[in-house]
Amino acid sequence: MALACTVLAGCSALRFGYNQAPELAYWWLDGYADFDDSQSRQVRDELGRWFAWHRRTQLPEYARMLARAQADALADTTPDRACAWWRELRERGETAFAEALPPAAELIAGLSAVQIAHVERRQAKANEEFRGEYLNTEPAQRLKESTTRAIERAEYFYGRLDEAQRERVAKLVAASPFDAERWFAERQQRQRDALGLLRRASTDKSGRDATLAALRAYAHGLFDPPREDYRRYVEKLESFNCSFAASLHNSTTTAQRQALAARLKGWEADFRALSADAK
Repeated sequence: MALACTVLAGCSALRFGYNQAPELAYWWLDGYADFDDSQSRQVRDELGRWFAWHRRTQLPEYARMLARAQADALADTTPDRACAWWRELRERGETAFAEALPPAAELIAGLSAVQIAHVERRQAKANEEFRGEYLNTEPAQRLKESTTRAIERAEYFYGRLDEAQRERVAKLVAASPFDAERWFAERQQRQRDALGLLRRASTDKSGRDATLAALRAYAHGLFDPPREDYRRYVEKLESFNCSFAASLHNSTTTAQRQALAARLKGWEADFRALSADAK
């Protein structure tokens, strides 16, 4: 189907992926919660409604944002400008996440103890996968793997980097305050917080509004960490990453910037086409 879509209809991987996203999201969620038949229908219906809302209201905003970004892609930038784009992207994410919370509150209130235990086991499996990717190697090997990932991400946007640019990326990665073990510890704490929320929601008789309030507080913490020491770490890391992005961008050639602008333009066209389908 993907090949037919691409060759015959000319649709991009992004359009194909977005059109498949409701089904993929369902299977991801079901992998955690193991829904019964009634819950499956509920989740599929709510995912359909959320993606219809997202397609209708959010994709046009993404397209307009990408149109603005194309001009920035062709010029030098600053860390402050890079951070401004990051904040805008995060705000878009917060808006999309908030829209999903009311139906999520209704769903989690109906999860059984067996299903919550299933979530806990799935979290443990995901943590083992995380350890394998980020923690089960020597520091020198971790640095090498992080550098490779950073170069691959940069080349996805700009095309092939030259040797000087690759060396720049390697130095920046080596100077990064990113701490995989600290990230993992916070991840585990958030998982424990989530399990506590699920257990309270399944036994608390105070109603859907209380569950929704607790879920909103939890979601707020994902974007604005409640623990002060970790918040300071995130702020430091985000500031560094903005400088990293600006430094790399300012080292790129005209051709590389044009490649970035062309990719952004392609995404803009994809989002406009997808949002037009909603009408």
